[in-house]
Amino acid sequence: MSKLDELLKDLDQRREEALAGGGLDKIEARHAKGQLGARERIEALVEPGTFQEMGLHAQHDTRHFGMEDKSLAGDGVITGIGFVDGRPVAAISQDFTVAGGSLGKMHAHKICDTMDYAGRSGLPIVAFNDSGGARIQDGVESLSGYGQVFNRNVLMSGVVPQLAVIAGPCAGGAAYSPALMDFVIMTRHNANMFICGPDVIRAATGQVTTMDEIGSAMTNAAVSGNVHFIAEDDLDAVAIVRRLLSFLPANNMVEPPHRLVDDLVIADDPGMDALVPESAKDPIDSKQVIARLVDDGDFMEVHTEFAGNLVVGFGRIGGVVVGLIANQSLVKAGTLDIDASDKGSRFIRFCNVFSIPLVTLVDVPGFLPGITQEQGGIIRHGAKMLFAYGGSTVPKITVFLRKAYGGAYLAMCSRDMGADVALAWPSAEIAVMGAEGAVNILYRHELKAAENADELRAELAKEYRERFASPYLSASKGLISDVIEPARTRAAVALALRSLLSKRETRPPKKHGNIPL
Repeated sequence: MSKLDELLKDLDQRREEALAGGGLDKIEARHAKGQLGARERIEALVEPGTFQEMGLHAQHDTRHFGMEDKSLAGDGVITGIGFVDGRPVAAISQDFTVAGGSLGKMHAHKICDTMDYAGRSGLPIVAFNDSGGARIQDGVESLSGYGQVFNRNVLMSGVVPQLAVIAGPCAGGAAYSPALMDFVIMTRHNANMFICGPDVIRAATGQVTTMDEIGSAMTNAAVSGNVHFIAEDDLDAVAIVRRLLSFLPANNMVEPPHRLVDDLVIADDPGMDALVPESAKDPIDSKQVIARLVDDGDFMEVHTEFAGNLVVGFGRIGGVVVGLIANQSLVKAGTLDIDASDKGSRFIRFCNVFSIPLVTLVDVPGFLPGITQEQGGIIRHGAKMLFAYGGSTVPKITVFLRKAYGGAYLAMCSRDMGADVALAWPSAEIAVMGAEGAVNILYRHELKAAENADELRAELAKEYRERFASPYLSASKGLISDVIEPARTRAAVALALRSLLSKRETRPPKKHGNIPL
């Protein structure tokens, strides 16, 4: 056997040991629970044969208390670059079969090294989180490692898209890296994410709770809003990641993956007319409007389980990638509340930093009234929507479908808040307040004295809508670009998007604005 043969044999053996992770028995145990191994998750994400691993042979010094003579394959994390739909992506996958996926010095170094590479190359980052937390044996160095990872998350924010998949435990300080990323996908089973577990909460506060109440996928998605997508299993999570990436640019210096065609279809869609209700009191399902607006009905909703009174997500209109924001009058009458404001402003700001045009569909009667909302800071949270839209320089197109009252009219991107094009359906009502409320204030004494108060109220409300809330009134004052037939909506938006793709807007020089957090 030649010297080279010996070296290659040694290389194969070392590689085989590293690829085995914590051992086949541990990987099989994960399969029995319906989970993939760390390496299998990356293999499912990237195209076959394209993954270039970084740090396969990396290991931290294991001469610590309780870890003598232990070999930690890859130090519990797999990192590298692979291709998804022909585009390179930085992938990070924690390996629970190796020391519980715990984060130590070298583990953190590998993650940071990959994120630095992604930043230099302009690559999206996808991180599979499956870890028992800090490696106690590494002491303060494990905490230092988390700090280094968090710092990279902040540095990469707005530079490259960052996607986190919670596919196992993600507790304590480990939860802050996903929280700093752009989108979080969490598997419905076998995963949890929390800061303090049930035992700690009971010891500290006396409150008795369960893991489902504080750390489950549904709690994080529907209650706290920490999670944007719930996946049924690991493969579903990978599918969500791949679909999400199909709408996103690789970094903030390139255009989103538009699919522009020479022959833009600008025909009317009579089906949109059918969505307009007969009565102004009847709601409009904004998801049905979106389905007719986007190409082939392909809409990827974000934050589906959270703040259902506002719908946000990605689609294409005439081939142009857009971020859609729509009031959903089927939920809380479409009002803006604390959660909806947070949801909307976060999404708007993401689209802006990655040059994704914004299309806003308005059907909002106002901000949600109530003591809880006022004490919870609806003023501050609602101001986030104003800040997000006002601070966005991407193309902004707003369509007023039905109600647009008061400050919520402004918070949903009126012309005054920077909309490049503002269109309105004939059914739109744009006013300081709704007709019923205005009539009760303006004609309080007349109504009180009238025997036919209900009939008079209805008549006055109709007059108010015609005189003070008509979209033609707003159009006459230059606040609406055009009043259009609902059937014309898709064609009008598609044409406006094409003309706005070359939009350029310069803002006053500054470090950054101070959003009302």
